[in-house]
Amino acid sequence: MLNGNILTPDGWIRGTLHCENGRITALEGAAADPATNGEPYILPGFIDLHVHGGGGADVMEAGSAIETIARTHARHGTTSLLATTMTAPRDELMAVVGGLGEVTRVRTPGGARVLGVHLEGPYINPGKLGAQPDAAVSAVLDEVLKYLSIAPIRVVTLAPEIAGHMEIISEMVARGVRVQLGHSLATYDDAVAALKHGACGFTHLFNAMSPMHHRNPGLVGAAFAHAEFAEIIPDLLHVHPGAIRAALRAIPRLYVVTDSTSATGMPDGEYRLGSQHVTKCLGGVRLADGTLAGSTLTMDQALRNLVSIGLPLADVSHRMSRYAADYLGVEDRGRLVRGAWADVVVFERDLTLTATYVEGEQIVEYA
Repeated sequence: MLNGNILTPDGWIRGTLHCENGRITALEGAAADPATNGEPYILPGFIDLHVHGGGGADVMEAGSAIETIARTHARHGTTSLLATTMTAPRDELMAVVGGLGEVTRVRTPGGARVLGVHLEGPYINPGKLGAQPDAAVSAVLDEVLKYLSIAPIRVVTLAPEIAGHMEIISEMVARGVRVQLGHSLATYDDAVAALKHGACGFTHLFNAMSPMHHRNPGLVGAAFAHAEFAEIIPDLLHVHPGAIRAALRAIPRLYVVTDSTSATGMPDGEYRLGSQHVTKCLGGVRLADGTLAGSTLTMDQALRNLVSIGLPLADVSHRMSRYAADYLGVEDRGRLVRGAWADVVVFERDLTLTATYVEGEQIVEYA
């Protein structure tokens, strides 16, 4: 049983949440304004659809690295995530994805549930790599289908302007994959065409994509004009708070990702991001040339960041759990309702995270 201010899909109640065998069995209480009492906040566990690493481990290492990553993020409120790859040569990436297919079948005790894989690249524009290695290629259907056959690929990031990619988008969407646009020099028209072919998201909005100009709206303009969903990294380093606010007004279900790396939860120093070496310092992660290379953001800090720029806690919570679940079409996570998985986070009034429950298992916090 958990007692406090519980955020349900219908609003706040003050009462008790019951769970058994990993599922929520009952919610008892009455509608209440959390501002009128001093009890803790009980929110849906966070869902992070863009995770490259954490705790010194990198997704491209697969195997036991995923256990470290899942445990690291669970200690910061993430109850489920997508293991996100980096661009790499075909044989290397195929081996990594095959390994990820194995580790997604069973949840690591003490860790977040890995819901599947986010394939970020290799089908991106070599002119907009960001921190991705220079191994971008054009998508070929047989290769794409091979990836889909060896692991649960839930999300694919690609550049729609590359020849042949419109047809690939349609093929992936027909197989239940969420295709999102990113690492791209697409024009506004390219992006609109991709959306018509079934693409439905935008990868780390603003970053590594053609910017918005009033006579050349680019990928950002297409997102503002047409998107229902898009990712954003609210570490307040990747995107200015003013740009976050602009995106919030334009994109109804803008949702939070960390784009976290192996440096997350670790001291300043040198770390791995795929095949590349990155440096963590001054709160960020960068390549040797200064390019931002993912982040060290955790979801509990993302919550505090968004509240600090003026968003109501309930709205922030939706953007960190419910909307990501909606995007994947997952109905039994990301919301506190009877029958859903007991994925829950508990925050004190000062927004300190005090507990994470993953499928009913309490994750012990430690410094």
